[in-house]
Amino acid sequence: MTILVVDDEANIRSSLTSALGREGFQVDQAASLAEARGKLRESYDFVLLDVWFPDGSGLDLLAEIMAGNPDTVAIMMSGHATVDAAVKATRLGAFDFLEKPISLERLLILLRNASETAALKAENRRLTEPWSHAIVGRSRAVQTMLGLIQRAAPAHVSVLIQGENGTGKELVARALHSAGPRRDQPFVAVNCSAIPEELIESELFGHERGAFTGATQSRRGVFEEANHGTLFLDEIGDMSVRAQTKLLRALQQHEITRVGGNRAIKVDVRVISATNQDLAERIKAERFREDLYFRIAVVPITVPPLRERVEDIPLLVEHFAGQMTKEAGGRPRTFSPAAVELFQHYGFPGNVRELRNLVERLWIMTRGVTIGSEQVHAVLPRPDGAAASGVRLSEAVREFERKEIEAALLGAGGSMTKAASMLGLERSHLYKKMKKLGWKPETLRP
Repeated sequence: MTILVVDDEANIRSSLTSALGREGFQVDQAASLAEARGKLRESYDFVLLDVWFPDGSGLDLLAEIMAGNPDTVAIMMSGHATVDAAVKATRLGAFDFLEKPISLERLLILLRNASETAALKAENRRLTEPWSHAIVGRSRAVQTMLGLIQRAAPAHVSVLIQGENGTGKELVARALHSAGPRRDQPFVAVNCSAIPEELIESELFGHERGAFTGATQSRRGVFEEANHGTLFLDEIGDMSVRAQTKLLRALQQHEITRVGGNRAIKVDVRVISATNQDLAERIKAERFREDLYFRIAVVPITVPPLRERVEDIPLLVEHFAGQMTKEAGGRPRTFSPAAVELFQHYGFPGNVRELRNLVERLWIMTRGVTIGSEQVHAVLPRPDGAAASGVRLSEAVREFERKEIEAALLGAGGSMTKAASMLGLERSHLYKKMKKLGWKPETLRP
């Protein structure tokens, strides 16, 4: 976390910088309002700001900070605090007002509380943004990714989205487009792995009439189709080295030449790429250009696999079931808690795409309004050796849950409240689950 300390007293700047640095913060300082304005061209998570300066009032700078970057947490300081100054600072958007000498303990509590408040506000804001609605999930991994999307979207820079198959890389690309200034311009997606090598240049850059056999008329490529908008190059790792060379030139020069043509065509395109491959390994194997990698990966975003965000599975199941009800009509179908738990204990090598396919299959094949664990068990692939060992999936799940709860209780020193928090459960839910697994009530400790 970054902090800018703005105070005209050198000893205060020095003591706060040292103390906060020992607590792990990255601290910068300014001795005047003019110096602070220069440093605030960069963003800071927190600003500790004195009220009185030889070159003006800190309250004026506070107003500028809140107008320019309202997400910054500003804490005012003063050795001659007045009620009027404190009230005005609060109205302008200050998080709090501290009197000098500053208590480090109180300051650290304020910074921790401010961090939690800012994170909650940012999460709520992201959840209400239309661009984020297609990305379902409240896990820390998803919230981190949404934060990256929000920060990267306004810029023109290229973004490389990495992740396993089925994680939703195109959803991230569309969110970047929808959250940015090009949202009203075209979004053009092309799957590089689905285009034969001999046709990829024509697909990207277009061709002139007679450029090759079958080219009976001129045709625009996806760069021209996406002009002023966003071009999404999916599975870019499968692109041939020859096509990579021409793509690099187009990105560097902001112009393309159609196959069979000699006229340079200016294009204004934001390129977002995606791959499920390890491009670093492909670079070592000389199958991907390193200079192209640096051009397309100005901002890298990794989409987490579903196994790293299992707490999102109940939301995803509900979301996909709701979509099926809306698309197919008929009575809504719900998944029982036990059915959802089975999903949460399955590894999903196909990620969100596989989960959606299973939900849709069960929605179609189940006649009742509730889909239970028996139906889910029937469609989940069996782990290797399960049939030979004779171990029922339900028994394996019970044993897995028991071990996880025991480990959490051990790590929490026997506290049910702490163990529930570690497991991502409500305490009442943990009580019920433990009773179901055979723990006796007298052994359950609050």
